Amino acid sequence: MRILLVGAGGVGTAITRIAARRSFFDHMIVADYDPARAEAAVAALDNGEGRFSPARIDASDRAAVAAYLAEQRCDVLLNATDPRFVMPLFEAALEAGAHYLDMAMSLSAPHPARPYEECGTKLGDAQFARAAEWEESGRLALVGVGVEPGLSDVFARYAAEELFDEIEEIGVRDGANLTVDGYDFAPSFSIWTTIEECLNPPVVWEKDRGWFTTEPFSEPEVFDFPEGIGPVECVNVEHEEVLLIPRWVEAGRVTFKYGLGNEFIETLKTLHKLGLDRTDTVRLPGGAEVSPRDVVAACLPDPATLGDRMHGKTCAGTWVKGVKDGEPREVYLYHVVDNQWSMSEYGSQAVVWQTAINPVVALELVASGVWSGSGVLGPEAFAPRPFLDLLTAYGSPWGMRG
Repeated sequence: MRILLVGAGGVGTAITRIAARRSFFDHMIVADYDPARAEAAVAALDNGEGRFSPARIDASDRAAVAAYLAEQRCDVLLNATDPRFVMPLFEAALEAGAHYLDMAMSLSAPHPARPYEECGTKLGDAQFARAAEWEESGRLALVGVGVEPGLSDVFARYAAEELFDEIEEIGVRDGANLTVDGYDFAPSFSIWTTIEECLNPPVVWEKDRGWFTTEPFSEPEVFDFPEGIGPVECVNVEHEEVLLIPRWVEAGRVTFKYGLGNEFIETLKTLHKLGLDRTDTVRLPGGAEVSPRDVVAACLPDPATLGDRMHGKTCAGTWVKGVKDGEPREVYLYHVVDNQWSMSEYGSQAVVWQTAINPVVALELVASGVWSGSGVLGPEAFAPRPFLDLLTAYGSPWGMRG
């Protein structure tokens, strides 16, 4: 297997460090718009064994990416960029006849008249609209295969297959107790993506109603996270799981709630009030044009560089409520990463490392033929046990409470 990895930021770099310890692929090209980032990611590998090489790629240039995939005889494109570049990379892989994986799906757009009641364009709609072409090509577009979405979706399928006879509700719940020395406000993941998902109308799925939206940060609840993290207030946030899980897993209700904290929520609300969450450009005195959201991202520290200052753990998981053998049951399937461990073992901070391990596991399953198919498919479309077993074999076991 020859892999083109597009994006050498925090997650992309962590992918290379995890993949370097596995033997399922022949070569991985690490590409980025900034060639220095790609070169640094490759140079940092002390056991790459020549299987990695850097390259410069403009992820927005579909034709150029497609041509490069063909030129380099790549079997698969792994997208580790932010969601703005999903569609050109997704379409480039289709054009070049390569498989495709991503960790975030094509962007949504709110309903023009009723944004907090009805869905407009949903996350992933643009990709699912091309599903027939992917099926006809015989190629697989495995979408949303990070940690959330990704591992959380695998947990949902596992619960449906092995733990429940009937599922009343699936709730993905994400929380952490991470702190960053020296910063009052320092997001541990891409602020561009965080603004996008937190300020858009959250989506909820109900069997009798389908998909609908609510106000941002709605339905607060306190969720008790395992392994010492403890109680964290979580709120509704737009996320791919709610758009993916109901397509393959039978459930009465599906939600995604994120533990943000009051300070983080108020900061996001202020950015929105000031128009600093906008992605369209504004003209400055003197004529320069900039995107306000890009300016915010540039003013904050790069999450990939914060690992040495971070302390604590992050938890991603899926809470499931239903019936087994005629009795009510609730479980929480989860994956916890301690920042001290991920930094000492891989040199990557916990949040980006936890995201990165899952597409590498998925790629190994695809390379071995354990996961196979064509079309646009989410992780819950495949057998969950091989994924969970391989995750444990990578040295990062999952857990279950309940």
